[in-house]
Formats: sequence, C-alpha cells, structure tokens
Amino acid sequence: MAARTQRRRVMIREEYKPLHEFRLGKCASYYQAEQLTLRRTALDSPALEAMTDLRHVQVITIGPDASFAAVGMAMMRNVVRSLLVADERRCVLGIITSSDILGEKPMQVVRERGIRHEEIAVRDIMTPWDRLEVLGMKDVLTAEVGHVVATLKRAGRQHALVVEADTNGRHMIRGIFSASQIARQLEMTIDTTQIASTFAEIEAVIAH
Repeated sequence: MAARTQRRRVMIREEYKPLHEFRLGKCASYYQAEQLTLRRTALDSPALEAMTDLRHVQVITIGPDASFAAVGMAMMRNVVRSLLVADERRCVLGIITSSDILGEKPMQVVRERGIRHEEIAVRDIMTPWDRLEVLGMKDVLTAEVGHVVATLKRAGRQHALVVEADTNGRHMIRGIFSASQIARQLEMTIDTTQIASTFAEIEAVIAH
C-alpha cells in the first residue's frame, strides 16, 4: 500500500497553472455557517479539501472603524490570520490579514497622517473590496490543491477568497483558502512573498 502511495505522488504533475481571478463585486456578502475537520491532502487532491467553507465554518468579521489592537485580539481569540471587514448590512468592505498588521502599512499610516499607532483603524490598513482579486467557485470545483498553491504564489498572498453568485447575481463569499492551513494539510512549506506570522508576533505588535 505504501509503495502504491509513493508511486502516486511521484506521478503528481510538476507544474500547476494559477486559477483565474477577478475583482470582487460591490457590496458582496458572505455565508453564515450551519465544523471544519482538517484532513491531510496532496497537491492533486480536490481543491475543496483545502477550502474553509463558510457554509460550515463561522466567518469572523470586524467593522471598518475597529482599532488596530482589536484586529490582533480578534485574530488571537479566534485563531485566524484574516478577518473580513463588513458593515452592519453584511456588505464586505475588504479584508485585513496578519500581514497587514505586521507589515509596512501601519508605519506608513502613522508617518503620512501624523497619528499614533493606537489610532490606526481597520479601514486604514485593510485591502478594500475593489482591490480584491477573488476565485470563482465553479473554477474551484474542478481545481486541485496544486492550482490553489500556484495561485497564492503568483499573487504573493497568504489568503484567497472564493465567491459564487446568489439568485440575484450578488457576489457571496463562499470560502477562504489559507496558505498556512494548506501547508499543514500538505505537511510541507508553502513559500509566498507575503509575510507569514505567528500569534506571538501579532500579540507583540498590538502591545507596541
């Protein structure tokens, strides 16, 4: 059995093409969960095996006016490295990731606006909806994990959102791919150019 598994892995295609990405629609929303069990995957496993499906896992959101410290606390409390930024109508305004709070954005805001670190709000450092490149659920349904890895590497990102349209044609965020989660499932390192982070680093930054 082990020999067959080894031969199968050797036959895995060496190159995967990135999936098609497109801009997130205005006032896109997201699904509410109805549990995620991480399963071991391979590069040629169905991409869905590595996607966090928001029909089954509760999405964590934060408001655009929340403080810099609130972002880090929410990430640590929920053990996640990305949060959807949404308003009271559940319109997605953007996404904020651990890379945003650990990277250069906060200091740029401090310098450009002459404010203190603790005065930074989510809207100051998030990636707004109109700059988000997302994946279509129909493409993900036929893709393999390797395609997702290639997409994240090409974009230099740790996360990718997956959307589908509801009956009115409105974008609904159906799922999220995370490079760190995929790496755990593959039991290998996935190197994107975006900053990887630990929760200890996040805690240190918000305590700054």
